[in-house]
Amino acid sequence: MKNKKIGVFCSGGDAPGMNAALRAIVRRGIARGLKIIAIHRGYQGIFDEAFEKMTPRSVGNIIQLGGTIIKTARCKRFYEEEGVQEAAEILRKHEFDGLIAIGGDGTFRGLIELKKYWTGQVVGIPGTIDNDIFGTDYTIGFDTAIDTVIQMLDRIRDTAESHQRVFLVEVMGRYSGFIALEVGIGCGAEEVLVPEHVVDLEKVARRVIEAQKREKKSIIIVVAEGVSKNDIFNFSNKLTNQEGLEFQTHISILGHVQRGGSPSALDRWLATRLGSFAVDCILDGDTGIMVGEQNHQLVQVPLEETQKKKSIDTYAFSIIHDLAI
Repeated sequence: MKNKKIGVFCSGGDAPGMNAALRAIVRRGIARGLKIIAIHRGYQGIFDEAFEKMTPRSVGNIIQLGGTIIKTARCKRFYEEEGVQEAAEILRKHEFDGLIAIGGDGTFRGLIELKKYWTGQVVGIPGTIDNDIFGTDYTIGFDTAIDTVIQMLDRIRDTAESHQRVFLVEVMGRYSGFIALEVGIGCGAEEVLVPEHVVDLEKVARRVIEAQKREKKSIIIVVAEGVSKNDIFNFSNKLTNQEGLEFQTHISILGHVQRGGSPSALDRWLATRLGSFAVDCILDGDTGIMVGEQNHQLVQVPLEETQKKKSIDTYAFSIIHDLAI
């Protein structure tokens, strides 16, 4: 049915490619006869009634921009049942027929709760650098984040090599090791510590000593933020005091620089396909789903399934130490 009024918003952490997805939703939607309304600042924007009618010109020249032009936020009120009920009433008051939400698993949990009190259509688009959403091979923003971190790690390697140092580099990813694993493989890291595998600091320390004996000139240890920060600092102290270690040990926490920047070609491609497909799903009457990509094919995934744990590539993890000899 055409002439539907569809809200679109971003929620949670920003990710490169969100603007490309927004652009696709607005232009595909308008071309197919929908009224597209941007909701600024995520779920909070529903409570604030921060609504903006979009036109094709509203999203001109944004495909290359990082972040999100309609802003994003985390909304504590949406964690409460009363808050969800209030949001549903606001959506009814403004006669919304559906919502398209770009974000991560927390965003999708919000949609699941909203479905209990609102009959409008809800469709999620996976937008997070963490790549931890079950049901899609990749999330919008992951590829750009990987490229950004790889460039920084290459620079750290230059310094590590010049001074014969061990660097422990913390990367983002919340409770998953997708970023750590892919950048670890991509930069030739000697160790990758992820929350999906128990970290034995004694064994890691011994391998670092052995690498030094093999005349390695530098050691890069990539640490996912889901691994306790205390482990990073404790491990740094352990290495520093390790008998036989000649290298100095340094810690580098890369932080939020990983989330910014112009989206890669792959993220623009993925965001455009998923944004357009989300509109098609709305037109077909679908609801309670996330749109994703599996084996290069567009798929629909029930929102409840997106809450499952997504596994990292165990084969890639298994080859790290062989590649570091």
